[in-house]
Amino acid sequence: MLILGIESSCDETAAAVLRDGRTVLSNVINSQVAVHSPYGGVVPELASRKHLENIYPVVEAALSQAGVTLDDIDGLAVTQGPGLVGALLVGLSFAKGLSAVKGIPYVGVDHIVGHLLSPFLEKEHPEFPYIALVASGGHSSIFLVIDHTTIRPLGRTRDDAAGEAFDKVGKILGLEYPGGPVISRLAEKGNPAAIPFPRAWLGPDSLDFSFSGLKTAVANYVHQRRQKNEPVDIPDVCASFQEAVVEVLCKKVIMAAQQQGISTIALAGGVAANSRLRSTLKDLGASHNIKIFMPSRELCTDNAAMIALAGFYHFSKKATTSFDTDAYSRSPLLHPGFAPNGSSPASLEPRLES
Repeated sequence: MLILGIESSCDETAAAVLRDGRTVLSNVINSQVAVHSPYGGVVPELASRKHLENIYPVVEAALSQAGVTLDDIDGLAVTQGPGLVGALLVGLSFAKGLSAVKGIPYVGVDHIVGHLLSPFLEKEHPEFPYIALVASGGHSSIFLVIDHTTIRPLGRTRDDAAGEAFDKVGKILGLEYPGGPVISRLAEKGNPAAIPFPRAWLGPDSLDFSFSGLKTAVANYVHQRRQKNEPVDIPDVCASFQEAVVEVLCKKVIMAAQQQGISTIALAGGVAANSRLRSTLKDLGASHNIKIFMPSRELCTDNAAMIALAGFYHFSKKATTSFDTDAYSRSPLLHPGFAPNGSSPASLEPRLES
């Protein structure tokens, strides 16, 4: 089975071809970093316009690199949400058009489910059930993944996501966008214990996250130093901030595994590419006898291979999506009472266990 995946939830236009749910034949990503960098963040209207420009050539490149044509494709999988609705509609409308013209069935895929399943694109992958931490620019959440479509949310961010905090702190420090990779690089030269930035634990058993206060603490520290004409050691600030984020993410996901009695953790999402997070979680996992799985860095960020994989499991259950289905900005994974568009087939909704 050949699946063409399409992703356009934020600022990457991506397409990929996946064979039999295991072999990635192509994975093309067109980033919009240069477009949004002058603004220090993603501008939704600009993102949508760039997706319109990029969607056709990116899909064409994915098919070409895979050595296939649309006539060879058995199914289309496209991100339906969550994300920027305008951006999502570009990919979703494009998939609907291909489906209507070529007669290829399509499924709408939840972006978070794509991240949760991304470790299965690697040779070594977790067995069910496992605990998953999705840390990205839009999400910081912990899930119990029971099978490919049955997922139980255990904790989520109450305000800023981890990646969002990285970008905002990068802007405070006057660093280039996106802030995550730059902060990670500068942190290697700094002292992670130099500045005692706060950790928001939110209670002894809470698996929720909060990074807004940490971001404010960094802003206050930098502002006060500059008011007093005192130097700001950027690498120390980066290292201390990063350590605060990493410590909370790692300790909470380890605690989730212990609470559920599960000895397997998967890490996913854009922030999962952070070297300090990866090494710290591996060390903690080893000390607690917990196996840690994480996709390669290129599969951590938004990509279409993970969307194609999620679509593969929908198609394996004979599921398809109707043409009247719309994009959605919120995920039913994190908002159990939310029904995307009110018309999505129940078979396509991730099964939530209370």
